[in-house]
Amino acid sequence: MKIAVSGALGRMGQRIAVLALEAGHEIVAAIDVAQHGKNYGSLIGQAGADTELKPKYAGGADVLIDFSLPRGFSARVHECVEHGTALVSGTTGLDNTQQAALTQAAAQIAALWAPNFSLGVNLLFALAKRAAASLPEGYDIEIVEMHHRRKIDAPSGTALGLLRAICEGNGRNPDTVVRHGRHGETGQRTPTEIGMHALRGGDVVGDHTAIFAAEGERIELTHKASSRDTFARGALKAAEWLQGRPAGEYTMAQVLGL
Repeated sequence: MKIAVSGALGRMGQRIAVLALEAGHEIVAAIDVAQHGKNYGSLIGQAGADTELKPKYAGGADVLIDFSLPRGFSARVHECVEHGTALVSGTTGLDNTQQAALTQAAAQIAALWAPNFSLGVNLLFALAKRAAASLPEGYDIEIVEMHHRRKIDAPSGTALGLLRAICEGNGRNPDTVVRHGRHGETGQRTPTEIGMHALRGGDVVGDHTAIFAAEGERIELTHKASSRDTFARGALKAAEWLQGRPAGEYTMAQVLGL
């Protein structure tokens, strides 16, 4: 498979490139905001990634895998449509306009965006949705996530995905029930609110917990990632699955059979 990597110099981009080469794929394009014109393989220590770093995608790949920033995401969506390239993206911090642009692009290309590409996290989404659908309203729901100190968006895309899964289960609106942290005299907790708490520190790859608390008991569903390779392998699995599929907007649940 011919792969283009967007956010190629980032931690995720580099791991995707390394693991793609190990799996026998070809890196045909590397896109990033820095080091334009330099040899990508030389910069990351991978002779097989012998391609020139460029600021935008000019075509030639079967699938473009994007782990960049929101401004980079918007450009990549446009370029993938222009060149008829399938798109896999894990870029977080997207606004409603960018999500809508992805949906529009999926009318012309195969596209898959996910807040998290690990099997475990996608199973967590399914379990949290089932728990929310099964438990009565007397259970208070809180979401806690922790990431490394360098993460620039909060809450994480995975935490927001967890919120959406829970709200799909209990029929609540994620835009109106979420409460980001608490400070001062907040008053008594309302029955339908869902607390969202983002922690930052050290080199934590990603921890996520959904808490369902009632009188006398508490259920906690937790996923902890210890290596970015988990996400990189999931993104490659998604790219392999997406290659050759017709235009449409796909999900990791489909890729993983969940």
